[in-house]
Amino acid sequence: MKINGNEIRQGNVLQHKGSLWIAVKTQHVKPGKGPAYAQVELKNALDGTKLNERFRSSETVERVRLEQKEHQFLFAEGDNLVFMDLDTYEQIQIAKDLLGERATFLQDGMQVMVESHESTPIGVSLPDQVTLKVVESEPVVKGQTAASSYKPAVLENGVRVMVPPFVGTGENIVVDTNELTYVRRAD
Repeated sequence: MKINGNEIRQGNVLQHKGSLWIAVKTQHVKPGKGPAYAQVELKNALDGTKLNERFRSSETVERVRLEQKEHQFLFAEGDNLVFMDLDTYEQIQIAKDLLGERATFLQDGMQVMVESHESTPIGVSLPDQVTLKVVESEPVVKGQTAASSYKPAVLENGVRVMVPPFVGTGENIVVDTNELTYVRRAD
């Protein structure tokens, strides 16, 4: 599907210069002289290289539709993660690098959405929130509750997040997987 250069949004997957690119950042610029354009930071979906491009509103670019299928996370094997298609029970391996630091939030049996282009996986969408146990946190200092203050805590998967002073070691909390931040106490 062809779209104009000024319609590119963050997260769009584009066919550009013979490869697949994901729009990481977009900024619309209207200089004092000359036509407006979109300054787009692109990341190659296959090898991870980055590219900054200017797209004028008169230019068209090919937006790629990705095939989305629900998969279940099974286990990690070296530098790969193994997922199972919930319809066909077929297993696929995806490199850990594709998820980056979000790979630490994967839990056994977690259902994720795998995005692929021509049967090549290029992205994995995790649930927006996961529940994890706090394994280490600093004790509360009396009198710190007057101002909103946060303290560092280490979760069971090794990730450090800032939590409110009332959250203690051994408690379950809900964490946002996109922002890597504390959301609330778990029920």
